Amino acid sequence: MSPIPTPLLPETRRALVHRLATGQVAGRAPSVVAAVVRDGRPVWVDGWGTVDGRVPDGNLQYRIGSITKTFLAVLVLRLRDEGRLALTDPLAEHLPGTAAGKATVGALLAHTAGLIAEAPGPWWERTPGALRPDLADVLGGEPQVHPPGQRHHYSNPGYALLGALVQRVRGQAWGEVLRHEVLEPLGMTRTTLLPIAPHATGWAVHPWADVLLAEPAVDTGLMAPAGQLWSTVTDLARFSAFLIDGDDRVLHPDTVAQMRNPASPPEATDSDSGYGLGMQLLRRDGRLLSGHTGSMPGFVAAVWVSPDDALGAVVMGNLTAGLPAGTLAADLLQTVAEREPRIPAPWRPLPSVDPQLLDLAGPWYWGPAPYVLRPQADGFLELTPLSGGRGTRLRPTDDGGWEGINGYFAGEQLRVQRDAAGVVSHLDLGTFIFTRQPYDPAAPVPGGIDPAGWQAG
Repeated sequence: MSPIPTPLLPETRRALVHRLATGQVAGRAPSVVAAVVRDGRPVWVDGWGTVDGRVPDGNLQYRIGSITKTFLAVLVLRLRDEGRLALTDPLAEHLPGTAAGKATVGALLAHTAGLIAEAPGPWWERTPGALRPDLADVLGGEPQVHPPGQRHHYSNPGYALLGALVQRVRGQAWGEVLRHEVLEPLGMTRTTLLPIAPHATGWAVHPWADVLLAEPAVDTGLMAPAGQLWSTVTDLARFSAFLIDGDDRVLHPDTVAQMRNPASPPEATDSDSGYGLGMQLLRRDGRLLSGHTGSMPGFVAAVWVSPDDALGAVVMGNLTAGLPAGTLAADLLQTVAEREPRIPAPWRPLPSVDPQLLDLAGPWYWGPAPYVLRPQADGFLELTPLSGGRGTRLRPTDDGGWEGINGYFAGEQLRVQRDAAGVVSHLDLGTFIFTRQPYDPAAPVPGGIDPAGWQAG
């Protein structure tokens, strides 16, 4: 995070306003409000259109729909990090008595459990939750529509189950858990289950005439974890900063990064999008965005973040259909990223370093492929390929080893091997042998080394 907040250039601000205005006009939205976050702070907030005769501002509530799922995922991952459950646990282990008890917690988060997309009966988004008083009403008689784990199939009832899981494990309503564990620490005082004035009215816009029809704003009951929340652009700007940097009061940055890792197979027809743990993923012009879109009758919303750019963008509108909030938010983020590329923080030497880590620093080779291993300021190690290959970030483990936390080597163990004199001879990372010289004959390279050694062509 930059120590000195820098305002956007006037040309950038005008480009953002232009994109917001054209989006509102093309989408025929009664109102749209948006924000851009850079280095953890809002650097632009603006609205277009009106709500009750006024241009919307950062304090006006809109319904955020499925962005609620990302909040719910944070609650579940807090339980995982506390050791209260594992992502591989079947739901029945913590929430018995449902028709989806064999689904794992992780599969529910990633929408790979194969459950139905919507609750049976009247459209749950426009009807009161009293019509679905029990989880059996949310799932119906045959909730399984795909074999578990085979494909990504978005399931709103799956997140209703996760909300019930949080409530059972915590012994408190999931909304109260959310308020105490996430909203209050992050200062999100205007994010609530039910609307609190000032808030926008949700509208349907007639497709062929410029007239409006009010949409119902119901309490969806047990389905609320799938899309109930109301929020403001200011609060979601705070949440987007959290999705970039994490916050130890809520969730460790490494766990937030795990939310962004693909956890379900992409559809063959849409290889640029994916899903992590409660977060949608989008690759756009070489930039990986993560966050979530949301919609409920009368409302659309989107949050995208790009940690590499330290940027986030939020869009909220009060109409049922017509405004592509996800596209608009991605455009706003890209506008800033391209017009004002991120300025890196100054290089600084490590405040301290373990001498044994210095023994590991420097070039290593997997076969002939060069890598570099660097100690990091947070005590982790960074293994980077120099000519294409599989790198990873490694965290120290309690037994003196290291564990990969991302990429191909996530979860794999790195063991530092020393010779009889105590000198580091090679590294073993999940059976990949890294040596100080390409195919070092002194190291136990799998398959051995040709006795003739390196030869001229």
